[in-house]
Amino acid sequence: MITLYDYELSVNCYKQRLLLGILGVPYRRQPIDFFPGRQHHSEAFRQINPFGHIPVIDDDGYILADAHAILVYLATRYDPSGQWYPVADPHLLGEVASWMLVAEGTTSTASAARLHDTLGYEFDIDALRAGAHRLFRRLDDHVWFHERQGRPWMASAAHPTIADLALFPDVMLSDQGGISLLDYPALRRWTDRVKRIPGFTVMAGIYPA
Repeated sequence: MITLYDYELSVNCYKQRLLLGILGVPYRRQPIDFFPGRQHHSEAFRQINPFGHIPVIDDDGYILADAHAILVYLATRYDPSGQWYPVADPHLLGEVASWMLVAEGTTSTASAARLHDTLGYEFDIDALRAGAHRLFRRLDDHVWFHERQGRPWMASAAHPTIADLALFPDVMLSDQGGISLLDYPALRRWTDRVKRIPGFTVMAGIYPA
């Protein structure tokens, strides 16, 4: 069985719980005291991941770190439909990879702003919020045009992919970093679609289903 080294409030850990729930893959959670205990920097945890960050999975002895790398692995191994990481379609696969890179940008802006406001991280909050709004304007435009073409997801597919799951938590929780979605109606509609995916898992204590 998969073990997920997990912190309840981490959006990157939540991405793994989302995909595992959607795919119906059983797993066990190993809580890591990220804050305030900083357990991910302990010598014991560095034996699992020398870089000292979460999430990490242990799939019957195969250990893998990095949120988006884990999404790729889980989708490739456990999704028989092939839709979540569409390796059979090179064009679509390239799009998914591109949007997952954009998700790194939302992590370093909107998610970082959330860390500033909720956990007291010392970041330049004005720069983070400005960067998040630049990204959100582009995302909102992209989703709006895709909707007009009958393609309601980030990539050009009739179904969601791991690109949607990589972006979703940073966008959904952006108000916790002082970044409102009121000016991004298409993006709000997209988050509603993600929440209606069968098997969707709520991030407990953070927002309602």
